[in-house]
Amino acid sequence: MSSQNTLNPSRCLEGVHGVHFVPHSPFLLEEINQHGHVHQATCASSTVGANQHLIVQRVWEQRPACLRPIQCHLKGDKHLAETIANVITSLPFIVLGTQAPRKNLNCKIYANSLIGVGVASSLYHASRGKLKKYMRWADYTMIATTTMCLSRALRNENPKLLMAASALILPIQPLMVSAVHTGIMEVVFAKRALNDPELRMAHNVHKMSSLLGGALFLADDAFPQTPFLHAAWHLAAAVGVGTCNKLLV
Repeated sequence: MSSQNTLNPSRCLEGVHGVHFVPHSPFLLEEINQHGHVHQATCASSTVGANQHLIVQRVWEQRPACLRPIQCHLKGDKHLAETIANVITSLPFIVLGTQAPRKNLNCKIYANSLIGVGVASSLYHASRGKLKKYMRWADYTMIATTTMCLSRALRNENPKLLMAASALILPIQPLMVSAVHTGIMEVVFAKRALNDPELRMAHNVHKMSSLLGGALFLADDAFPQTPFLHAAWHLAAAVGVGTCNKLLV
């Protein structure tokens, strides 16, 4: 055995099964100089930094579902005819946006956001490849934005904290934002229909279209191979949105 291998035992054990050498020791070393001062070596700093990064990564991965981005599951249109139908049935939202009352700033913002729903939906169904995933997120987000704008147009006294929180989580959980502000709209619609007989017919149509739209939405998810269910949901949702415009007159 050579003197070099004697002085460097790691060379002797290199390749032995179960033996692994690391370039830096994880232990701190203390050195006492001639004046009696103690110095600590910093060989463990890189290990500590790596451990901290791992802890942060694990905490981020275990964050609650409400802080996770939306998962856009893409089923896609079954054939070209369904794509065309979905694009055509997205256009009524643009028409409803142009016809929505614009008597104040909140109403104008809502009307423009409704146009954005029709545009985003059309682009989503017309897109292909990786772009479709991003357009699906834009579609969800635009719908949630419109529900926020509608509830603000109906109830200008909405708590500022609620609106700020909704805007904050809008890019992450648009479906949650849609559910909250749709609920606010439904309560306002029901209360006004009780006090205004002229709104009762519109409210009845709204309830029927909402129930039909909900059933079509669930059916589209449960029976993905059935064509044109999504287009039918577009039409039911458009009827429901059209009745909401009656509240802004």
